Amino acid sequence: MVVDKETAFKTERGGGTIRPEKENIMLRKLLQKRHAFVLALGLAAAGTALAAETGLHQVVDGIDVYYGVLPAKVAGKHQPTHEEKTMHGGAPSGKNDYHLLVALFDKSGARITDAQVKATVAELGMAGTLRKLEPMRIEDTVSFGNYFALHGEGPYRITIEAQLPGAARPVEAVFEYRRR
Repeated sequence: MVVDKETAFKTERGGGTIRPEKENIMLRKLLQKRHAFVLALGLAAAGTALAAETGLHQVVDGIDVYYGVLPAKVAGKHQPTHEEKTMHGGAPSGKNDYHLLVALFDKSGARITDAQVKATVAELGMAGTLRKLEPMRIEDTVSFGNYFALHGEGPYRITIEAQLPGAARPVEAVFEYRRR
C-alpha cells in the first residue's frame, strides 16, 4: 500500500489510521514527554506502585529509595512564579539537561524529609558528576532533586547517597538508567 504523505488512510481492519513517518516520530516524542511528566507527578505524590514496577526502586537498610529522571524542559515550562521554575538555580534549557528526583521512605512508609542527599550520575566507564540533591517542597510532600547533563544514550549509573539524621553511615542505592 502506498501512503500519500499528505493524507492518512483508513486501514482495512479496525478503522485505524496509517500516519506518515514524520507524524509517528512527533507522536512518539509527545507521548515520551507525557510519560516523563506523569512519572514525575507520581514520584511527587509517592508513586510507589509505578516506580516498583518499572525498576526505579530499591530497599536499602529498610529505606525505600525511588528515583525518576525527566527532561529539564518540563520544569522550565512552569509559570515564572511557580517554585519549580527557580529551584536548583533555575531550569537549564539544553536538550541534554535532565532533572533527577528522589523520594525516600522509612520502614513505616513515612516520607523522609530531613536527609542530606547527593547523587553521582555517570555514563558507564566515564567520570561522573556529583551534586547535592536539594529538598523540594511541592504541595505537602518533600522530595530531593537537581539537574544533570546526560549527553549520550547511556547506560548511566546513578548512585544515590542519603545521610539520615543519627545514622552512622549513608544509605546508598545504585541504579542503571538509559535515555529513551
